[in-house]
Amino acid sequence: MPEPRTFSEQNPIRVFLLDDHEVVRRGLADLLDSEPDISVIGDAGTVDHALARGPALRPDVAVLDVRLPDGDGISVCRELRSQMPELACLMLTSFDDEEALLDAIMAGASGYVLKQIKGSDLVSAVRTVASGQSMLDPATTARLMRSLRADPVETPAVPSELESLSPRERDILALIGDGLTNREIGTKLYLSEKTVKNHISRLLAKLGVQRRVQAAVLASHLGQPGTSEHRPR
Repeated sequence: MPEPRTFSEQNPIRVFLLDDHEVVRRGLADLLDSEPDISVIGDAGTVDHALARGPALRPDVAVLDVRLPDGDGISVCRELRSQMPELACLMLTSFDDEEALLDAIMAGASGYVLKQIKGSDLVSAVRTVASGQSMLDPATTARLMRSLRADPVETPAVPSELESLSPRERDILALIGDGLTNREIGTKLYLSEKTVKNHISRLLAKLGVQRRVQAAVLASHLGQPGTSEHRPR
């Protein structure tokens, strides 16, 4: 277990911002930069800009808007963390969306908060995820957990679960098991990221799991010859 990271005025939390509204980015930057132990080192207004700038700046925390004109912050979270595993991503959204919360958790986000959050609470959330802890909006998380527990049907045995998958879903599951990101899976299978994401949503539902990591565990049970051709060397 890695030790919690500590920050100070001499060693501030390096924050990167992604939001398509310039006024929002400026407001967030002013709010966070006013704290002695936090420094905003860069921002972006589009997915492409974030993926280009983020890795070069090496932030400790990325505050990412969930919905963007050219994509979504959740895919940015997954891509940035594939290059910077220590990066803590805090998802910021105007929408109370259970599906987005699940996607954020599967992408490895450390926190998911609504834009209605108080400024002081957002600052606390940045500090919390920077230290290596999780920060999820309590009301949204509680409701999500209740909905996940609402289905009384027991999870079927692994072979039955896997039998319900289509050949394409089996291929994608195998690549999830290999640790590939959505973009890497799309490249391997000649699919768009959006198509891959849709396939993953369906296969998670068929497998009766909510997290990408749970699907990766089930992928170890795959023994189909058809999937091996897509696996990385």
